[in-house]
Amino acid sequence: MKINRYLWAVVLCVAALLMTSCHNRKFHINGSIKNAKDSMLYLENIGLDGPVKVDSVKLGDDGSFQFDENALDTITPDFYRLRIAGQFISLAIDSTETVTVNATYPTMAANYDVSGSDECTKIQELTYMQMRLQGQINAVVANPNLSMDQTQAAIGQLLAQYKDKVMRNYIFKEPMKAYAYYALFQTYTLNGMVNLIFNPRASKDDVKVYAAVATSWDSYYPGAARGQNLHNIALEGMKDQRIMQANQQETQIDASKASVAGCIDLPLYDNHGDLRHLTDLKGKVVMLEFHLFANKESMRQIMLMRDLYNKYHSRGFEIYQVSVDPDEHFWKTQTAALPWICVRDEDGIQGRSVQAYNVQDVPTFFIIDKNNTLQKRDVQIDNLDAYIQSLL
Repeated sequence: MKINRYLWAVVLCVAALLMTSCHNRKFHINGSIKNAKDSMLYLENIGLDGPVKVDSVKLGDDGSFQFDENALDTITPDFYRLRIAGQFISLAIDSTETVTVNATYPTMAANYDVSGSDECTKIQELTYMQMRLQGQINAVVANPNLSMDQTQAAIGQLLAQYKDKVMRNYIFKEPMKAYAYYALFQTYTLNGMVNLIFNPRASKDDVKVYAAVATSWDSYYPGAARGQNLHNIALEGMKDQRIMQANQQETQIDASKASVAGCIDLPLYDNHGDLRHLTDLKGKVVMLEFHLFANKESMRQIMLMRDLYNKYHSRGFEIYQVSVDPDEHFWKTQTAALPWICVRDEDGIQGRSVQAYNVQDVPTFFIIDKNNTLQKRDVQIDNLDAYIQSLL
């Protein structure tokens, strides 16, 4: 009986330990961030609603740190990041693994080592590739020898090459992986605007990419919130594509019918509070330009437009500029001294005017002839001065 009681006590202790370990599953992130003495290092969970602080530590002389956190009660991998100020390192955590990160501040985002997780290594590869892509885009934009058309074409080619490489080597290779999910939400910055590289709102092919990862996550992580989120994004993308296709059919003009085709009117209020109609400018050659004054490239575009306006306005050239800035006061301040028509779509980049003309990026412009006929958009024009003169 004494032995039985002893064995029973052992069984109870083991069971208690097992229950405790099941409810205290932890993952570990350690390493060092050099040159960051007295800096606050934050560990943040990246959920569907954005980053949430999990833990933090003030770094010492050697920059060493260690986070031991409870693993989430889920079978799906989760996303975290290490952050100091605006520099961060993205990580994917699967269950109870240990990930080691070593970096140097203030360039930790662009130069770090990670070990202990294949997922985190792949995310590092994608991060470095994304940074190289952004550098290439910046170089194209800064090249003074490229026309606007050539710049857009070069950027389009860079994005196409990047997407093809990421799809083949990361997304379609293992769509159930955390790094495949991470790749879907990579971005690039152009003219001050942040854009998705894989954009289901702008590309049918990108919708398919989201749907492929969503289907894979359904199989491996049934009922996961991230998988459902991907399905919702894909469905919204399909809906946006249908709307975009309808708008394109409305705005695309058969050259053989150019003499009777018109432009879509945009009744919007200008910076003086007056309602202006695009179609009221019949008899003039019009540049319809969509603009964001908060864009760092805004001044360069305004100078180009001012030059055109000064040269051709007296001959019947007009500019109808549509702002998508969210701040009305800022827009009015920026346009107070401009001589052309400045209106604003209060719904910004989601506005009907943007959708009506299938605007994917700003600044973007269209040329409308004296008969109110939409002729060409910026990417179709090689020599803007010569083209405007041919229509005057």
